[in-house]
This record gives sequence, structure tokens and C-alpha cells, in this order.
Amino acid sequence: MDKINLHRIPSQPFIHNQTTRKPAETTKNSFQSHLQKATDTLEALKVSKHARERLAERNITISEMEWTNVAAKVDEAKAKGVRESLVLLDQAALIVSAKNGTVITAMDRTEAKSQIFTNIDGTILL
Repeated sequence: MDKINLHRIPSQPFIHNQTTRKPAETTKNSFQSHLQKATDTLEALKVSKHARERLAERNITISEMEWTNVAAKVDEAKAKGVRESLVLLDQAALIVSAKNGTVITAMDRTEAKSQIFTNIDGTILL
């Protein structure tokens, strides 16, 4: 009869590594840089059309520094589970959706004294 020669085949293929790069280090640096960017840049608040109109008609001006402070406090409130907040500034009262980072409406502080605010689950005093 015919002779059969059996040869053992290795179970795992042999792969030649032609490049000598360090993908773990590159990925780590990339992730670290993205994380740093995300934590460094504070997400700016969006101002709805309604809020923009109210700010203009009530002559309310809020400085860039105050907006930055409001955005930081809204982010902090969001981290604590607040969805809708009342933000009280020296000259204005803002209703802000912390959930999506949007100023919903604005009013003068004197006007805000006579208002009842509903559906608010957090207040920020600045």
C-alpha cells in the first residue's frame, strides 16, 4: 500500500513583526490628550432665542467672566443631578437647563422678586 507521511501543523500561526512601534504608549498619550482637552475646555452655555430676546428687551448685560462662572456652576450642578436650575446673579435671574446646557429665559432681579418658579430642582446663587 501507499505510505502516508503525516506532518504536524502548529496550532498558532507564526507572525513576523516587521515594525517596532509601541501602540500602547501612543494610545495612552492620545487618550490622555483628549481627556485633558475635554476637562480643560468648559462647555459654554447656549442661549435660547427666547432668552436672547429677554436679555435684550430688559437691557440685561452679563460679562464674559460672569458667563464663565455661570457655566462652571451649571456643570457642577449637573454633576450633582440637577436638571433645571434657577441662577441668581446680582442683576439678573436665569432659568438654565443643566441637562442640555441652555439658558431658557432671563429676567431682571427686581422682576424676579415677584415671580414663583416651578419645575426647578436646583438654585445657584452667584
